Formats: sequence, C-alpha cells, structure tokens
Amino acid sequence: MFYGTYTALVTPFCSDGSVDYGCLKEIIDRQADAGVAGIVPVGTTGESPTLSVEEHNKVIEKSVEAAAGRMQVIAGTGANCTAEAVELTKAAAAAGADATLQIAPYYNKPTPEGLYRHFSAVADIGLPVMLYNAPGRTSRDIPVSVVQRLSSHPSIVAIKEAAGDVGRVSALRSVCDIEIISGDDALTVPMISVGACGVVSVATNVFPEPVVEMVAAALSGDFAKAAKIHNTLYPLFRDLFIEVNPIPVKAAMAAAGMISEVYRLPLCEMSPDNKAKLMRTLESLGVI
Repeated sequence: MFYGTYTALVTPFCSDGSVDYGCLKEIIDRQADAGVAGIVPVGTTGESPTLSVEEHNKVIEKSVEAAAGRMQVIAGTGANCTAEAVELTKAAAAAGADATLQIAPYYNKPTPEGLYRHFSAVADIGLPVMLYNAPGRTSRDIPVSVVQRLSSHPSIVAIKEAAGDVGRVSALRSVCDIEIISGDDALTVPMISVGACGVVSVATNVFPEPVVEMVAAALSGDFAKAAKIHNTLYPLFRDLFIEVNPIPVKAAMAAAGMISEVYRLPLCEMSPDNKAKLMRTLESLGVI
C-alpha cells in the first residue's frame, strides 16, 4: 500500500500563532508537483503536541482536500491515550484520510501487551495503520515480536522505522511481511537496500524533487545513482536535525520563502550558530 516518498508535513502558522491553512495548501501543492507518493500531516514534524483537537482535525481535513486524489494522506492520529487515538483516527477516517500513522504511546511507556492492545484497538476502526517506531521520542521501542503479532491484523499494514537502526528492517522482514518505511532521511538508501519500500521524509518539505529521485533510484535497484544523490543531500539530512525537529526545517522553509518562521512554545527559534550552519548548507544546495 505504501511505496515511495512521503512528506512529514510541517504545520505553518500565521504571525499571530494561528494555523495558516492557505499556506498549508501551497505546501501540499508543491509536494504534489514534486511527485511525492503521499503526505503525513500532524505528525511530530507538524507540531501535533501543540495543536488543539479542533485544529488537528481541521489540518487533516484541509490536507485531504488539498491532496484531492493526487497523493495519499496518512494522518497522524496517535496518542498516549488509546481512547484519544481512537477518537482522532475516527475523525481522520471520516475526513477521507487514506491511512493513519500511529506513534507508540509516550510517557506512560506501556508493556508489550499494552502496546499490542493499544494498536489493535485503533486498527479495529478499519483505517489502514502505519505503526511508528521512534523510541527517541517515546522512550518505548515497539518490539519486533509485537510488530509480528500486530501484522496479522488486516488493518495494520506498515511501520515507519525511526529508531536509527537499519538492522530492524532485516529483523522485521525475517518474521513478517509488513511494509517498512524509513523514518530517517539519512538512512533511506541503506534501509531500502535491505527491504524497506520508501521514506517518510522531513527534507522533502524543503527540497522534494531530489529526494523523490533518490528513492525512485533505490527502489529500482540503481543504488549507484541513489548513493550519489544521498551524498549530495547528506548535509541537508544532517542539518535538519541539528536541533529538535521541526525547528530546523521550518527555519529552512522560511529562508526559502515558503512559510513564516513561527513556532508554538515550547519550540522556539534556532540558536544563531546552528542557524548559520543550516543556511550555509541551504546555500550550497541552491535552496536559497
């Protein structure tokens, strides 16, 4: 169901801090023009922790409208409360999202059995589920054994792997046939080389076309071409995480004239030294 390049969308804000839905549409139009397979609104990159439930649902609705059949919409509707995740996922399904991205519950750190029951409850809604393994964010890894159990559910079809571990791809492929998507731009090519089928990318917010080309090359088996593009883009992949995501990517997009550089606390502007380094990278790539 999932194959190619997906963009973890930022949520643009107006100068007064409200969601800029007009700018959101412009961002999505650019992604469609670049040939991405899909968009992932209101994930971590979309600053979901600071959006109200009303805003969260409206961003998904507007994303579905803007995608307009041109690409898939995988709505970020995870939570560390199962009832909340179910409520958000039902709203996303009603809005017409193609799938849901489900982060492992954070802070309360459930047991493997708790993880299994949590994801199963969301999957029972019937909207296709992409699990999201990001232990750096959640302090809770989704064990391979739990993914194996969950893969038997007809609605749990994929997992976004953002644990920084290429070996997870092989470990998962050895026990189930769930689709595996890279959650790290810098690990996309090596992950595809051992069986992943795409990426949920942060860098595509800034520079989508070469990432789409890199992923297409890797998926077609042309790893020489994919590696060449990867090496060119690596400084961008690196510097977009020089501070916590999505601070650098929003700074980069603002520098390129795509959005206003507005965050919601507790996120704030980059340090001057890190921002200068990011700007040098953007200049070297011709982004600004």
